[in-house]
Amino acid sequence: MQMLLKPVGIIHSPFKEKKDSPHQGRYGDQTSEIHIFDEYLDALEVIEKYKNLIILYWFDKVERDLLKVIPFGKSKKRGIFSTRAPSRPNPISFSLVDLLKLKQNRLTVKGLEALDGSLVVDIKPYWKDIDCLE
Repeated sequence: MQMLLKPVGIIHSPFKEKKDSPHQGRYGDQTSEIHIFDEYLDALEVIEKYKNLIILYWFDKVERDLLKVIPFGKSKKRGIFSTRAPSRPNPISFSLVDLLKLKQNRLTVKGLEALDGSLVVDIKPYWKDIDCLE
């Protein structure tokens, strides 16, 4: 079985190395720009009506063979699937961001901890009634 992921854009962020980025993007106030590739320009139609977006992107600079890690702020190892650690078999990251501006194929967002040059896998609007369990 084979799976093919095709990037839809690239992230331009102030974070050049892992040590530069916040532990969670929601805790930072830096902005990043997501450049959507021209072939996906039509996919952005009406996206500006959403204040928050879910950004799925590829953490290409992490270890991929770890099955257990020590989570941030903890002292004991546990299974990778029970953590939000970036090192995973498939390093897909998920960030909830604030959409600040859309200009053509460039989204300016706040709340993203991605390293500069990370590839975007998908973008989805955040819907509180679906994405937030109370």
